[in-house]
Amino acid sequence: MSDKTLELAKQLLARPSQTPRDEGCQEIMIARLEPLGFRTERLRFGDVDNFWAARGTGEPLVVFAGHTDVVPSGPREAWKNDPYHPEIRDGYLYGRGAADMKSSLAAFITALEDFLAKHPRHRGSVGLLITSDEEGPAINGTAKVMEWLGKQGIQIDYCLVGEPSSVKVLGDTIKNGRRGSLSGRLVVHGKQGHVAYPHLAKNPIHMLAPALAELAAMEWDQGNVDFPPTSFQVSNIHGGTGAENVIPGRLELLFNFRFSTAVTEADLRQRVEQTLKRHGVEFDIHWTLSGHPFLTRGTTLLEATKRAVREELGVDTTPSTTGGTSDGRFIAPTGAEVVELGPLNRTIHQIDECIAVGDLARLGRVYRRILEILLA
Repeated sequence: MSDKTLELAKQLLARPSQTPRDEGCQEIMIARLEPLGFRTERLRFGDVDNFWAARGTGEPLVVFAGHTDVVPSGPREAWKNDPYHPEIRDGYLYGRGAADMKSSLAAFITALEDFLAKHPRHRGSVGLLITSDEEGPAINGTAKVMEWLGKQGIQIDYCLVGEPSSVKVLGDTIKNGRRGSLSGRLVVHGKQGHVAYPHLAKNPIHMLAPALAELAAMEWDQGNVDFPPTSFQVSNIHGGTGAENVIPGRLELLFNFRFSTAVTEADLRQRVEQTLKRHGVEFDIHWTLSGHPFLTRGTTLLEATKRAVREELGVDTTPSTTGGTSDGRFIAPTGAEVVELGPLNRTIHQIDECIAVGDLARLGRVYRRILEILLA
């Protein structure tokens, strides 16, 4: 498994699939799946390529989910190698997407090849849901595929997402849920004027400052046994003409909540708007909900994953709900049990992203063992 997983990962890494482009990654995967008896559906929505592949018709339906798209490489000259020409150095495979998450995709395929070679008449069915829109707006990717599956009457029972969940060693952390993500674009309206005549102007920066200080210091909730407390972060703020003697007439601020199940989207929106009004801020606000928090309540997939990690890696894994969002947020609401397990996340989205070469084969063995526990 080591050589073929590594070689497949290198093939995928060589494709410059910056979101939402797939650049042929999915066809590479499909070419490996169809000889195994998978029925494939290429599903293009807007400018996004997706595919669904399934083998078998019985229950339970176990699905691997992931994405072929990657974030921009950043300045190529900052990399030790071209980010789209994978290179092995000192026991690590380097390239954009090595950890997030083309190595997981390669391990999906080789795990399936090995599992089916040993268990060609497995019970239940197995599938793959692959998108090229996870790192982007996530509108025409997994969300649309899930709508399509619903129309086909297809219900996923267990879904393993290959996001890079590990922290210090492979398998030490898995995700059994994720926080919700709520973003706001706030526009504060003032009146432009000369800095020497402030009585003739209205400074939106001064108007917002006390309210922003209160929002930044506010305790939104205390979290709960499954989730850390909700966090509020400002990600961008802009106001002014660039001149030092002009009071701006407008300020724009972007912020984000990563929220737990201890609070609702409506609660957060209401508290922000009430705070702004109480401080006399004149504003407009546009809200974007990227996903509600979700938590896998069932234990079958979670316990199978824990067992597989322990047996194959000798590691007792820890379930966690920290980190960013994932496409699990579109799958869990349908009733599927969702768990995320993948490579170390310490280099994701960074210059010189990499994965330990040995972890490729080890990850594939864990994926194969999960299939054996659930379907053999």
